[in-house]
Amino acid sequence: MPVCTNCHKKWSWKQTVKKTNSLYPKMTCPLCGAAQYHSRKSLRRGAFLNLMILLPLLIQLFFDVPGIILLSLFPVLALIVYILHPFTTELSSKEAFPLR
Repeated sequence: MPVCTNCHKKWSWKQTVKKTNSLYPKMTCPLCGAAQYHSRKSLRRGAFLNLMILLPLLIQLFFDVPGIILLSLFPVLALIVYILHPFTTELSSKEAFPLR
């Protein structure tokens, strides 16, 4: 679970999901109100985790698996990624990729 870089308190799973499911990179700590951002390492892990959803396409290249099984794997993997995302999140007090 992520830890605030300002107050050093650990966020809960629910708080993390609420704060990270946004289009804006800036998150406020629910405990102290400080501005928090994803770290570069956290963004890389998140991108890798999201690519895991496409794993059934790679399986289809090497094995002859029925389409219904492959289609059922997509929502299962998406749910697993959604559940694991807060555990891979790290916070930083500075934006990883500033737009300025």
